[in-house]
Amino acid sequence: MRLTRLARQALAEFLGSAGLVTVVIGSGIAAQRLSPDDVGLQLLENALATGAGLVALILAFGPVSGGHFNPVVTLADRFFGGVSNRQVAVYLPAQLIGGALGAVVANLMFDLPAVSISTTDRSAGGLWLSEAVATFGLVVLIFALVRAGRAALAPFAVGAYITAAYWWSSSTSFANPMIDIARTLSDTFAGIAPASVPMFLLVQLLGGAAAVVVVALLYPDVPAVADAVVVPHEGTEGRTGEPARRPVRKESS
Repeated sequence: MRLTRLARQALAEFLGSAGLVTVVIGSGIAAQRLSPDDVGLQLLENALATGAGLVALILAFGPVSGGHFNPVVTLADRFFGGVSNRQVAVYLPAQLIGGALGAVVANLMFDLPAVSISTTDRSAGGLWLSEAVATFGLVVLIFALVRAGRAALAPFAVGAYITAAYWWSSSTSFANPMIDIARTLSDTFAGIAPASVPMFLLVQLLGGAAAVVVVALLYPDVPAVADAVVVPHEGTEGRTGEPARRPVRKESS
């Protein structure tokens, strides 16, 4: 059986999103059990596992779909012309459903109920600002690398960014609406109460929108259609089957 290109892309986003949430929640549960009396160590363990897992997932699924695993990244890529409306309509539900499955899998792996609604309140002005800044930085990082012709570095740069953002952001850098929703399904270290999600979604979208404006200003001469978001993926190939290479105009000093 051979899937269509769009179906393969949807499956890649589904599996990548499921994997990311499994890593985030699963490592949080493990950290809480391994280091019950040290919250700082719990956060370190959670951050390192998430960053490393994210690199691996992007490398595994990025060649098929671009490795978004994040609705804000998908919407930003639509603005820059990297994906079509049809792809957006498929990517977003695949990400959300995959994220929910990842939460269930993480809970079950640690002998917890498949779904336990989180009671961890994350509502405060500082947290909202943190999410806006974290999402802004993530989107700028991804698309600046792409438009500078350095997309091959993105998996490692994104993993490093998220690992660091766990520490420099007061919210531990969710920076992803799919993650927000999925984390409501686990009342564990990485959880977030459903009532806290709407503001997280809003500020993440605002941060992503601001990032798109900044990237467009910084790279005004780059063609609208990007080679890829995270790594070159299906739909960006040239006639030879290799990722298309588009020149980046250099400005004189």
